Amino acid sequence: MSTTRAALRRAATVTALTAASVLAAAGAAAAHVTVHPESYAKGATDGVLTFRVPNEEDTAATTKVEVVLPTDHPVLGVLVTPQAGWTAKVTTTKLKNPVKTDDGTITEAASEITWTGGKIGPGQYQDFDVAFGQLPEDTDQLTFKTLQTYSDGKVVRWIEVPQSGDDEPENPAPTLKLTAADGTASSAAPAARGGSAKATAASDASDSTARGLGIAGLIVGALGLAAAAFTFVRTRGARS
Repeated sequence: MSTTRAALRRAATVTALTAASVLAAAGAAAAHVTVHPESYAKGATDGVLTFRVPNEEDTAATTKVEVVLPTDHPVLGVLVTPQAGWTAKVTTTKLKNPVKTDDGTITEAASEITWTGGKIGPGQYQDFDVAFGQLPEDTDQLTFKTLQTYSDGKVVRWIEVPQSGDDEPENPAPTLKLTAADGTASSAAPAARGGSAKATAASDASDSTARGLGIAGLIVGALGLAAAAFTFVRTRGARS
């Protein structure tokens, strides 16, 4: 009897710890700085990238966000959408390899965007919208290394580049996948008008909700198993 009871208690403990680990992992994933949408066509024009910055601290506010734009595969024609309470500074740099376009040769491009002056409180997030004129055609992805500064002086460096086939790093940099052009006039133009962007956002939200519900189901099931195990132990103990 005592051996069965001890085994059930160990099983219940392991189950509860597993549920806690799943919940912690879900929370950590949700706290990453990300870029939306997750992909664009190579060479897309007149689109918008949204950098979503959540606050993962309990007692400090995010007061500064720095996004580094790649210059080896530059994003051309960068424009920043005004954000209430925030001041944006766009830093440009000369390109080592100028880019030829229909409008001429581009020798400079944005290399960094810094937002200051505002606050993102605990349990909140902020979307920073950046419009672009054209994305590069000669790469499969763009990585936007980001620094997030808090009011207590802490700086979180979202700079780790995810590698194909590996687990997600602890502090992944926002990464935009670039897919083969589909041959349409401008794959990004609908997003600039708002139609496809809203559809993509809705799809992303649906996927996130589904993942959240799946995780919640696992947690509820695990906790239910733990409760059933404890009830069984208590009942057998009372009978004995």
